[in-house]
Amino acid sequence: MKSTLYLPEGVEDLLHPDAWRFEQFRRKVLDLFVRWGFEYVEPPVIEYLDALLIASSDDLDLQTLKVLDQASGRQLGIRADLTSQVIRIDRQRYGAHGTQRYCYAGPVVYASSLTASKSRVPFKAGAEIFGAGNVVADAEVVNLMLEVARMSGIVEPVLLLGHMGVYKSLMEALLEAGDLAPEDEPRLFRSVQLKSQSDVGRLLKESQLSDFMKKLPMTMSNELDVIAAELVGAPEGVEQAIAELRELLELIDISAASLRFDVAELTGYGYHNGPVYSLYHPKFGSALAQGGRYNGLAYADEDRPAAGFDMDLRMFVEEIKPNVEELIFAPFGEQDNRSDLMALVVELRDEGKNVVCALTSNEEAPNSCTHYLAYQSGKWTVAELV
Repeated sequence: MKSTLYLPEGVEDLLHPDAWRFEQFRRKVLDLFVRWGFEYVEPPVIEYLDALLIASSDDLDLQTLKVLDQASGRQLGIRADLTSQVIRIDRQRYGAHGTQRYCYAGPVVYASSLTASKSRVPFKAGAEIFGAGNVVADAEVVNLMLEVARMSGIVEPVLLLGHMGVYKSLMEALLEAGDLAPEDEPRLFRSVQLKSQSDVGRLLKESQLSDFMKKLPMTMSNELDVIAAELVGAPEGVEQAIAELRELLELIDISAASLRFDVAELTGYGYHNGPVYSLYHPKFGSALAQGGRYNGLAYADEDRPAAGFDMDLRMFVEEIKPNVEELIFAPFGEQDNRSDLMALVVELRDEGKNVVCALTSNEEAPNSCTHYLAYQSGKWTVAELV
């Protein structure tokens, strides 16, 4: 008989004590977001597919699980990204006007694992700012991202800064010059994203513009001046992107992090169009957090500025220091003193203590218990388990 007790590949349970430690961490992250002035929103796990894919990209479409809504006959999607949902909320609630700040925390579902070791059900927490079109908003997002890492106990993370304007300016100039075929642009994006110089070269005709794009995957440094020197003579949009990174750098607190620049950091699902930022640490095989600017993403007739980041909170489970909490075991009380026992249990719980009550006379205290209720000298008292 085939067992039904297995989970799909890339899907896992989170059990005690990790699950409770994770939940406490989630609350701390959301509390931090709220202290910074972000409003908490909780979008549904499923929506109509066209709303979920408002931040249109082929990668996002491929990662979105789709089902048919039996009530309406329309296609539903199980979210693989929360940014599209926050865009919808911003549009519906505020008509996409004014500066608004949102935060969220919830699971997303991937149709397939991004890598062999990645979960298909990451738990994303993030923050988004709408309506602020300057780099001050990007700096706010980056500083918040760094603060989450600090609060999580991540020591000396690496902040990687890039700018989608470098790639987009070169790509548009290549298309205009005829050095890149329009149908090859998605392959070029993927090749730069994968830092494959040979694949980039095969897609381009020989030209000075092509030379800039060919070396883009390896254009990275700890110093922004080095990046700027590598791109001297590139289209004007590249120079503007470098200038914006300089301005952003002045507003970021990097006292507790290392800094690196990578203008080929084409992060996320490819819908960013300004500064992009990622947080790394040698202990982890992938980015701890990623984000960027995505102005005018949702509606072609409105240039709604937006910037934000998200992170998979489950990546931090091993880094969260266990919070040893007192847990009191209440034995199964006999009839003559049970009322006194239960009165003390109620009193302790009202004081915020954690108390687990035995349900049978032979039930033993769980391993996680630190104290127990003992009947001594005619009354119940709290005693320490040894």
